[in-house]
Formats: sequence, structure tokens, C-alpha cells
Amino acid sequence: MKDKLVTLIGGGGFVGRYVAQELLAAGARIRVVERDPRRAWFLKPLGGLGQTQFVAADVTKPDTIARAVAGSDAVVYLVGTWGPDFQGVHVAGVRAAAKAARDTGATAFLHLSALGADAESPSHYYASKAAGEAAAREAFPGAIVLRPSVVFGPEDQFLNRFARMIGGAPGIFGRAVVPVLRAGAKFQPVHVVDVARAVVRALEASDVHAGQRIEATGPEVVTMRDLLRWLSETIGREADFIELPDVLGQAIAYAGFLPGAPIKLDQWKMLKTDNVASGTLPGLESLGIAPTPMEAVASSWLVQYRKAGRFGLRAKAA
Repeated sequence: MKDKLVTLIGGGGFVGRYVAQELLAAGARIRVVERDPRRAWFLKPLGGLGQTQFVAADVTKPDTIARAVAGSDAVVYLVGTWGPDFQGVHVAGVRAAAKAARDTGATAFLHLSALGADAESPSHYYASKAAGEAAAREAFPGAIVLRPSVVFGPEDQFLNRFARMIGGAPGIFGRAVVPVLRAGAKFQPVHVVDVARAVVRALEASDVHAGQRIEATGPEVVTMRDLLRWLSETIGREADFIELPDVLGQAIAYAGFLPGAPIKLDQWKMLKTDNVASGTLPGLESLGIAPTPMEAVASSWLVQYRKAGRFGLRAKAA
């Protein structure tokens, strides 16, 4: 990737910042595309002089995307939304980016999709992700599709969200009382650094991986129940977990449009499908990546949710 120009559409987001770091370390030049480029300026110190560029564009406006990717050697689409404009962001935006990449002569286009992408899914998120994959391949036949499971990392809205919920839950005799939706739902969480490395390695061998769908998953399958219990132990908060029946969970999800709602209806629909590797598509091992276990890295940032932070860890060790 040395000296290649890689355009990251959505490069200032959670996954994008790690992809940017991996590309910079590989010697690539990056162009970070955001609606407001200022939100990605924190990436400036990570590259050498002239190694980073910042461009304003809107994925719902194809002409701005075409200008943003001009002259790129490779284009990576990292933009996602929880709604309401699933079609605009996950389908039309991908199509515009893939077409622009093709028209500018880029040798690779990579689309960050989702493990549960399925055209028949009742979830608008998953169905639109599948439609986006189809749009990418139609516009750029050799498009590489990377399908990550739930991604965890220091800035995630997954482990952090649940750890914050457990840490702040009301308690009885010092024990938190935490309601659990879909306790048996399965996940295969993947470390954000592994996802970023997968993007770079797929681009490095884009001729080999052209047209492939690759699943990015962690080394272990966990249920929602086990995940919350592990988080409780990790942050040192004793808790009792109350598993809610599906009928009640669905009722809560139907109120998801209200401010502060714990879950949206579409997220509820997503929970009804296990988020694990299919076993029929290549995985991270096809890119030479050994998935990172949550236990190996997550405690380094989850410590913030302990009652006494790192001091609590020292006290426990003593």
C-alpha cells in the first residue's frame, strides 16, 4: 500500500479511525471523507507530512462523492446509520461510491457491511446492508465485502454501553438489578483493530480477494446473558440479571422512538437473529489474522466503569 491513495468514506468514525492508522502505518496516503471533515482532524498527527487529506462530501449526494474519490487507488466505504435513511446511506450511498471508484480508475473498492446482512431480514438495517452489497457489486464487480460481527473497542457503543448500564443500575443491598433482553441471543464480537487490519490486508491483495465476501468475527461465541455477567465481573459490580420475556421486550422495543429508550424496534429485530459466523464464507484466517479475545484487551478501557477506577484494581490485587 506504500504511497497508494486510499479514500476512506466515513474515515473519522469508530472503525474508520483504526483503518486510517493501519493504512498510515503501511505507508499509504489517505483521504478522509466526512460530511464535516473537522470531526476527523484528530487523525492529522498520526501521519507524515502530506500523508493525510480531508474532504467534505455527503454520501446522499453522488456528485460530492465523485469529486471526493477522484484519483484514488482504492476506496473504502465505512458509513453506516441506525436510521431513518437506511436506503440513502446503506444502498444509494454505496452505489454512488462504488460507481465513482470505478469511474476514477480505482483498482479496489471495499464495502464494510454487517455479518447479519440478509435481503430477507425483517430488520431494515440488515436488509439494507444486503442491498448495499448488491449495489456495490453491480457498480464495481470486483468489490470486496467485509462483514464484521459486533465490533468492540475503546470507543465502541457495545461493551461500553452495557458496562455503563450495569455500573449505573439501581441496586438492592449493593447489588445492581439489570433487566436483560434476549438473554440467549448469540454474538461473536470482533476487535476493531482486527477489522482494520482485515481492511488493509484485503486491499493489499485486492486481486486475490476481488468479489469476495469475508466474515470478520472474534474467536468465541457468547450469549447476551454471559456477556453481561462477564462485564459485571470485569467492572467489579455485583448484579442480579432479570431475563425479560420476549413479549415484554418487544413492547419495550415498540416504544423505541421515545427519547432515552433502551432499544429501537429495528435493533430488537436484529437481536432475534444470532450474530455469528456462517461457516460458509472465508473469515479473518483467510487474511492471516488471528482474532483477538475480548478478555485480552477490553479490561484496559472497561476499568473506567469500576467504582474506584484503576485504584479499585490495585486494592483488589492487594
